Amino acid sequence: MSDMITADLVDLDLAAHTKEAAARSLAERMVRLGRVTDLDGFLADVAAREAQMPTGLDGGIGIPHCRSAHVTEPTLAFGRSGPGIDFGAPDGPADLIFLIAAPAGADDAHLTILSSLARRLMDPDFTSALRTTASAAGAAALVRGDAPPPAAEAAAQAEAPAGAAEADTPSGGEPPEARVTTGGGGAGPSIGGAGEATGGVNAPAPFRVVAVTSCPTGIAHTYMAAESLESAGRDAGVEVAVETQGSAGFTRLDPAVIAAADGVILAHDVPVREKERFAGKPTVDVGVKAGINRAAELIADVRAKAERGEVTAPAAAGTDRATPVESAGEPGEGYGTKLRKWLMSGVSYMVPFVAAGGLLIALGFAIGGYTIDKAPSVAEHFAWGQADSWAALLFQIGGLAFSFLIPVLAGYIAYGMADRPGLVPGFVGGAVALTIDAGFLGGLAAGLVAGGVVRVIQRVRVPGVLRGIMPVVVIPLVSSLIVGFLMFLVIGKPIASLQSALTDWLSGLSGANAVVLGMILGLMMCFDLGGPLNKVAYAFAIGGLASPNEGSLKVMAAVMAAGMVPPLAMALATVVRGKLFTRAERENGKAAWVLGASFITEGAIPFAAADPLRVIPSAMVGGAVTGALSMLFECTLRAPHGGVFVVPLIGNPALYLVAIALGTLVSATLVVLLKGHARKASGPAAVADEPGETHEKVTVAA
Repeated sequence: MSDMITADLVDLDLAAHTKEAAARSLAERMVRLGRVTDLDGFLADVAAREAQMPTGLDGGIGIPHCRSAHVTEPTLAFGRSGPGIDFGAPDGPADLIFLIAAPAGADDAHLTILSSLARRLMDPDFTSALRTTASAAGAAALVRGDAPPPAAEAAAQAEAPAGAAEADTPSGGEPPEARVTTGGGGAGPSIGGAGEATGGVNAPAPFRVVAVTSCPTGIAHTYMAAESLESAGRDAGVEVAVETQGSAGFTRLDPAVIAAADGVILAHDVPVREKERFAGKPTVDVGVKAGINRAAELIADVRAKAERGEVTAPAAAGTDRATPVESAGEPGEGYGTKLRKWLMSGVSYMVPFVAAGGLLIALGFAIGGYTIDKAPSVAEHFAWGQADSWAALLFQIGGLAFSFLIPVLAGYIAYGMADRPGLVPGFVGGAVALTIDAGFLGGLAAGLVAGGVVRVIQRVRVPGVLRGIMPVVVIPLVSSLIVGFLMFLVIGKPIASLQSALTDWLSGLSGANAVVLGMILGLMMCFDLGGPLNKVAYAFAIGGLASPNEGSLKVMAAVMAAGMVPPLAMALATVVRGKLFTRAERENGKAAWVLGASFITEGAIPFAAADPLRVIPSAMVGGAVTGALSMLFECTLRAPHGGVFVVPLIGNPALYLVAIALGTLVSATLVVLLKGHARKASGPAAVADEPGETHEKVTVAA
């Protein structure tokens, strides 16, 4: 870490009062050293990462971080705040702030910085030394690992026998991906025997635990949980081997270490990779924050399970195990929540096919006109110099991409339910739905049926001789046969009739009914800004594009228009009344113009995260206005994405832009009025975002 932090990147008297101002102050130091090329662009990337999950950690620590194209080399800046700054940690403000910057794509470098730092932050001597050091050079040396914390150094000198201090002192400071700690203070590449661990030939073997830690970003919490579990193991006299499944991959625990373990701790917020390795052992399965905050309790829990003989089911080929969706969920989730995640799994894999296929189709129409769908196959007739031939090529490639929409939807819903064994029957069921014109609804049903059938088959006990061929032959064969039978002869036809009725209803939409539907879709698109409800509305719209008609094209236009409103409205509000927003929000507002124009609703998330009670209702009202007006103006859209860049493909484009502009104006006006009212009610407070600048801060009601 020697090249990543220097004294010039340390501020021991950080004067900022907000996390945005703190990030700006530390980032300016990076700019002065040439480590960051575009301050505003880099800060926008930091804010986008912060919007995903707060970077505050227990113990008064904030670690804002991001990968950015504006970073020239991996860099770490450190600031110390007297009053503390809120980074979203449960225990309050942070006084130790670390800003980590890595070049775009530099996953390994980014991970190295964060993993090393996160582990050391669990050492109270390290954080205490950072709070008391009087020089920037000393703080930089501590963070680099060049100088041990004074308390740790004194303890090592007091406890180590003569001549042994040098041998016992750790060097480098870089943590391994998987390591073992023992009750006796030793560490090694594997869990040793009784004599090794205790030094006595007849001493009882220590209790052995293997653990896996992981978090959504695979960085800080992953390694802090690992360090916490290892420390708790040392205190309890338990051998602990931890596998950190970080964002740049992971080093697997030795199978011999797993086999010798007496218990397993899984502290994770994302699926544990190759979880079946730990089957058949006492297991505690919790979120990653429990691994940080309750490590000693988790070790006690797994010991108690081992004493009671509670173990998980042994792993066997073809048997039931946690699916990708279930593994990522919280313990005790109901089937309603799981159903939503299963459906969103299918939709998330389907959207790229929709975007690619839909845009190619739309470009084909734009170049060759709306009769291009009657063109002969380009494999049989293609004239290199004719625009119509190129238009036909675009249209036909897009049509093929679009034809995967229903099978992919069904296949990945089944995958979310039953893992890889669900893919084959899911795709088969989706293809049947496409064949019998069951459409989008048929794809949903086929995916759920396929996943359910596979889960049932996986629970059937089979002779040992068949277990090896279950995932490759038996499950795909039997499940595809059952799903195909059900889709062709039992549930497919009623669903096709329902899909036909829905298509006819969309075709006949006009007047008040169309306006009300547009209003509802606008509210859904703006409620959670790219979340599940937003995706439901979007999926409804692109489902109609599978069999396009006048009504479904109106729905697609209304959905895209409403989805553009929130970021555009926030961008406009930061221009009209900039004093109501922090400096970071005003910077985010510049990016929000582009994000909104591109139909990326998530561009409003930083504003909603900071002030949800005012931003989200304002966005919903504007989205409802735009959706209703788009329907009223009978605007149509054949492309499922693209924002203002596909305006030439929109029916009634001038009125479409009017609908977006009016909705944006309504949302911006509302958010300015609400924030202004809050300021008057609570009184203005001067907040310095950076040296030489103050502005009024709006106090947000809890």
